[in-house]
Amino acid sequence: MTLLYTLSYPLTGPVEIFLLVLLIILLCPIIFGRLGIPQIVGFILAGIIVGPYGFDILARDASFEIFGQVGILYIMFMAAVEINMFHLKKNLGRGVLFGLITFAIPTLFGIFGSRWAFGASWSTCTLISTMYAAHTLISYPIVSRFGLQNSKPAVVAVCSTIVTVLLALLVLAGVVDAADSGGFHFSRFINLLWLMVAYAAGMGILIHFFTKYFFRKISDQIIQFIYVLAMVFFSSLMASVIGLEAILGAFYAGLMLNRFIPERSGLMGRLKFVGNAIFIPYFLIGVGMLINVHVIFKSWNVGWVALNMAVVAMVAKWISAFSAAKIFGFGRTGTRLMFGLTSGKAAATIAAALIGFQHGLLSEDMLNGAVLMILVSCLVASISTQNAARNLRLELTEAEFKKDNETQPGEYARQLVAVANPFTAENLMKLALLMRHRNNRNSVTAVFVRNSDDAHRVQAGRNSLEIAVSTAQAVDIEVKDIERYDINVVAGVTNEAKQNRATDIMIGLHRKSNIVDSFFGSMTEQLLNATNKMIFISRCFTSVDTLSRLIILVPENAEYETGFQLWVERVSNLAAQLAAKAIFLSNDTTANFIRNVIISEGYAIRHEYRSLATWDDFILHSGDINEDDIFIIIGARKGSLSHSSDLEGLPGYLQKNHSKDNLILIYPEQFGGSKD
Repeated sequence: MTLLYTLSYPLTGPVEIFLLVLLIILLCPIIFGRLGIPQIVGFILAGIIVGPYGFDILARDASFEIFGQVGILYIMFMAAVEINMFHLKKNLGRGVLFGLITFAIPTLFGIFGSRWAFGASWSTCTLISTMYAAHTLISYPIVSRFGLQNSKPAVVAVCSTIVTVLLALLVLAGVVDAADSGGFHFSRFINLLWLMVAYAAGMGILIHFFTKYFFRKISDQIIQFIYVLAMVFFSSLMASVIGLEAILGAFYAGLMLNRFIPERSGLMGRLKFVGNAIFIPYFLIGVGMLINVHVIFKSWNVGWVALNMAVVAMVAKWISAFSAAKIFGFGRTGTRLMFGLTSGKAAATIAAALIGFQHGLLSEDMLNGAVLMILVSCLVASISTQNAARNLRLELTEAEFKKDNETQPGEYARQLVAVANPFTAENLMKLALLMRHRNNRNSVTAVFVRNSDDAHRVQAGRNSLEIAVSTAQAVDIEVKDIERYDINVVAGVTNEAKQNRATDIMIGLHRKSNIVDSFFGSMTEQLLNATNKMIFISRCFTSVDTLSRLIILVPENAEYETGFQLWVERVSNLAAQLAAKAIFLSNDTTANFIRNVIISEGYAIRHEYRSLATWDDFILHSGDINEDDIFIIIGARKGSLSHSSDLEGLPGYLQKNHSKDNLILIYPEQFGGSKD
């Protein structure tokens, strides 16, 4: 018996190629993880071994070209979309300054060091300096895995990447222009700047407008995922068209899409999963396949060039990170993290090396030396980033324990979400998840209460449960789904809340069925009387992900209620997840208490306070609410300290003036307490 199928090397069949790549992606983290080596290094080394300069098992064909480009764009996109915009704006000045430092020092080292070591022309030395200055966030997935994407050193390093790539691109364009035409043309430089400004304005408006419209019309997260990828690659393509690097377009798309993709959302989970599972490993394997370690042994000159490039580039980047960290007061761990993120080289460096070789500015030895420098930089960057990220994670964890040494996991919010309508179940569960503390590991209870056997209502309720459960599971939150038969909905919800020791109860706003029906409905009023737990009553006409502002009405004396700090924390969590601005309408005394909670708990949100001296002031401010906002009203049970006659007329006012607005009513816990 003879085999009908034989393997030939390099592999050519799509099945065996993809199978081998999957095996590499599967085994590298396991093997190198046990050795204490970053998996990024493992992927690159695996690419060297199986690539054309290793055992020639795989050829660097079109699939590696495509997936490799997708991978680097994905890294840049995720670096932008995972950043908290509050942290980005707060550290933008530092990021730009570090970008200038980490561009200027390697550029000077590159120009004068190459002139001394290689005796090359000034044009060649300048081109080599752009390879030293530019860096790629090749080790960023490590930072993301440790949950440090919003740490100050990481945010500053990510910001600096755009500055260095832009400046390196401009210098590279000038060098190539001078080599081709015999002189530098300042007009081309000005034209590129104008195109950059036009690109930023045009793409920013386009992505914001279409994304807001698309996310409001389409709730299917698979289709949303495809749309996001399409926007990333469209932005990258447009950047390439005007002469910029595609990675800049991917990063800019991430910034524009940031506010539409909350960290705790199913869409973010899918983006991370696909990137970490396929695109990024494919890119790293492809980088390894470019590297030919054999050239070191073919010529002493190549070894000398590679050693010089690697040492000078790494030393220059270390000095840059050390200098900036001293200025910013980041310490040793921050220095190592900034160095790790800004020392890796791939996309921009490869492009500069190939362009220089094609235009006769780099010799073959210099080209090979540059490729080997990429290998060294990737190894150093990965190891440095992993060690620094691990230490920083430990430092931050210890600080959190010191701050919350009395907080146990069981003391975080235990949420109960009551669903009955398939059209509102997803937004209800989303709001509950977005209001959770980032460290909350308690499960969410989704409950459908029925008191009849009406087939239509039962099926609608069960569909609602399925939607609520899938929404929570998409972000890896444990959820218990319960269908309960009880004498009425209020009894079912309160009994289930008692059994699960729920601290927060979330329900949908009652829909008025007739002219004599109240705005809140009898069920809501009965629920307020039946339990003293915190109750959230919501109504959202648009997708929660597209909201841009939270307008919060706070009654006088709200700071004296038992659940005051808890609802401030829930609202702050929501604002942080949506990257939305929180605008509080309250009197000055209450505003000071709110501000103290936000600052003391370390919430990184934009918050504004508008003085509310009389009820007329509220009517004036409430007219500023638009379709991108959610109007949050802090209610008060009768007999509580913050209850007043003004709140008695609130339902009628809301029905008359805010029947089309997104709305959340929060009734704080009246007795007892539970930390979110």
